[in-house]
Amino acid sequence: QVQLVESGGGLVQAGGSLRLSCAASGRTLSYYVMGWFRQAPGKEREFVAGITRSGGNTNYADSVKARFTISRDNAKNTAYLQMNSLKAEDTAVYYCAAARYPLVVITTANAYESWGQGTQVTVSS
Repeated sequence: QVQLVESGGGLVQAGGSLRLSCAASGRTLSYYVMGWFRQAPGKEREFVAGITRSGGNTNYADSVKARFTISRDNAKNTAYLQMNSLKAEDTAVYYCAAARYPLVVITTANAYESWGQGTQVTVSS
């Protein structure tokens, strides 16, 4: 597995912004499709955004489209999630994930074999 560590979470007021980072080690990140997922207490883990190996294609959940932007810098072995216009409903633990074999973004969590530990995002209203 590639090792993933998220950072950048915190407390923000509704309407504010946060940028999450996912630093990878142990493998070259360019070999992996990257995804961001989130999970609120008592709820299923849900897909947020995904990006292909070279960043040519992205996919977003309807709930975050036009507000969040996923990106990657393979030279830095890092993926990012820029979150703007945050809402209280965005409150969750956010996880980055990596999938070695797909060539397109897959939105189901079980397609990803490597996961970070998660970072808490709390949006106050």
